[in-house]
Amino acid sequence: MVQEYIEIRGARENNLKNVSLRLPKRKIIIFTGVSGSGKSSMVFDTIANEAQRLLFENFSMFVRNFLPRYPQPDADAIENLSMAVLVDQKRLGGGSQSTVGTVTDIATVLRLLFSRLGKPHVGNANAFSFNDPQGMCLECNGLGRKIGIDLDALIDTTKSLNEGAVIAPGLASVESELYARSGYFDNDKKVADYTTEELDLLLYSEPRNHKGLAYNTYEGLVYKFNRKFVARDIQTLSPRIRQKVEPALKPGLCPLCKGGRLNQVALNSKINGYNIAEMSAMEVDDLLEVVKAFDDSAAAPILRTLTERLQHLVDIGLEYLSLDRPTNTLSGGESQRVKMVKHLNGSLVDAMYIFDEPSIGLHPRDVHRLNELLEKLRDKGNTVIVVEHDPDVIKRADYLVDMGPLAGSEGGHIVYEGDFAGLLQADTLTGNHLQHTRPLKEIFRQAPGVLPVVHASVNNLKDISVNIPTGILTVVTGVAGSGKSSLIHEAFLKQHPEAVVIDQTSIGTSSRSNPATYTGIMDDVRKAFATANRADAGLFSYNSKGACPNCQGLGVTYTDLGFLEGVKLPCEVCSGKRFKDEVLAYTLNGKSIADVLSMTIHQALEFLKNKEVQPKLQALSDVGLDYLTLGQPLSTLSGGECQRIKLASELHKKGNIYVMDEPTTGLHLSDIGRLLTIMNRLVDGGNTVIVIEHHLDVIRNADWIIDMGPEGGKKGGMVIFEGTPRDLLDAKQSLTRQYV
Repeated sequence: MVQEYIEIRGARENNLKNVSLRLPKRKIIIFTGVSGSGKSSMVFDTIANEAQRLLFENFSMFVRNFLPRYPQPDADAIENLSMAVLVDQKRLGGGSQSTVGTVTDIATVLRLLFSRLGKPHVGNANAFSFNDPQGMCLECNGLGRKIGIDLDALIDTTKSLNEGAVIAPGLASVESELYARSGYFDNDKKVADYTTEELDLLLYSEPRNHKGLAYNTYEGLVYKFNRKFVARDIQTLSPRIRQKVEPALKPGLCPLCKGGRLNQVALNSKINGYNIAEMSAMEVDDLLEVVKAFDDSAAAPILRTLTERLQHLVDIGLEYLSLDRPTNTLSGGESQRVKMVKHLNGSLVDAMYIFDEPSIGLHPRDVHRLNELLEKLRDKGNTVIVVEHDPDVIKRADYLVDMGPLAGSEGGHIVYEGDFAGLLQADTLTGNHLQHTRPLKEIFRQAPGVLPVVHASVNNLKDISVNIPTGILTVVTGVAGSGKSSLIHEAFLKQHPEAVVIDQTSIGTSSRSNPATYTGIMDDVRKAFATANRADAGLFSYNSKGACPNCQGLGVTYTDLGFLEGVKLPCEVCSGKRFKDEVLAYTLNGKSIADVLSMTIHQALEFLKNKEVQPKLQALSDVGLDYLTLGQPLSTLSGGECQRIKLASELHKKGNIYVMDEPTTGLHLSDIGRLLTIMNRLVDGGNTVIVIEHHLDVIRNADWIIDMGPEGGKKGGMVIFEGTPRDLLDAKQSLTRQYV
């Protein structure tokens, strides 16, 4: 077969400098380079955007009106594209109705299986769906959870009725005393000593006639509380009452379906003793064994499909998930791997699969599983394009494109194309750093104190207690699903809420927000311009008095062409500068406010000598963001860049506890040293730094390691090792040890 190529000529999106490329089809092509070098501009903003745009052009005008609109990328020509399937790190949302089972379509196959083999027979597959009125539990509308009542907030069982056992918030004293006046109870007997019948009467009795009470009615305490507060929309209660009542309400399992989400008819239908809710709640590797034991020739094709799809989840390292796990509880890395499984189940060939750092969240032990998956997609006849920093993934490329030489305006060129052996010889940042590993730390700081986590049993944690040292750099490691996030994000932060969390969540999707506004630099710049020109500081804001009247400070104008592609053009009045002409006439050391916003952090450090601004700019430079411009919209930044901007805004503080979640995300090998310098600077400044991380260079440079495991899911949740990286080398039970 003749080798075909994807041709790109003259690409100029973002910082790309008129780049031309020939990418071989049906190969694994990996793009490398420092953060901000132009990898995403080429892969996502040029190749993927154009493929999506061409695909959507095949639909009718009416349908296209409901689809996302992709502008034509800035390039001379893009040819020979296949249909693109994007697998990115965006977390899967979808609320509690969307689960691992529904998003991978495995739940559909399982429902079909139960409609064929379930005994007693119920009906079609929809009768087993918690999103369908035929199958959902009507008590909780298929959610599996319901607002319940905390009995401890209604009654003090250590007291008798005469001693004031009824403490239900929101009930008047007359209503509370009613139980003592009913004559049904021994008013001096402690509630803890009541028989089951007495307790049922006190708490759960439905209304019954009682001539001696107000309204001639007696009703149980829970029944009354439910009628007055829970059964009504809580928003209709007055704020004062709501504030009183809310502590007595707690979300709990639905009393009817016990969390199974389905109606009783569906839950009573079983295969080999299991109902569909029980099978959905099993971890995938256990479920796979159960399914393999089913033997029915009538359902052989369904069983084959189900086994194959569950095996894909195991192959990619997600065997610890269950099908009923809500997708909004998955991490970015888990979300990406779940999407991969969905596409592996498909039978598309000759497509372009585009991945954004698929190794995120993977322990070094599991990277080979990812590589096998990429190879499987390629061998089906697809072109696999990957943006990646992990050396173990880069090694498996058929073709490599290294972008650079540096980031931002100093990037946007191709510095190497070819195979892995050639990259090692190439004098590029990637080529040089692939040949070096950071040595194990020799001297470890001593912790002055500890932050205890006591009896943690959230998610899969096995009632663990662990001391996290203060004043040093602690790294929490372990395979995906081992309990790292449960230990730190849930157990630790609940017991130590004062900690500052620096994670990869977006810091602003508005095109009006930028590094200068987020870090507070913009306030100081406006003041400096106002002072130098004796003008109102509000004039130097494109969100306020200084905004160009034509584009309202956006710098662009949008023309809606109805069913056609909307057009975004630079504003013809301000030429994209966002400000009124009169504002641009004011200068500071010869530069206008628009000139300052278009400076990179590196240039601004030279230009803005203001003592308030310098430390903030230096912090942005220290975290490796000196290629960003002050005015770059935050909505255009990657997850790793967002995390580093947050980090920069925290660098000057002291005496804090910092929690970082995989801070190496999106970082090139050459930037890891810089990140370690920052972490050490925070620790040396008197802070406690706790990092959840898989990157071996960060693990080797910790003062203290907490290794979770041994595996993921219910086979994890334990502390396997605590100690220095040097001690880890002797810990035979640790999976991490083999890679350090």
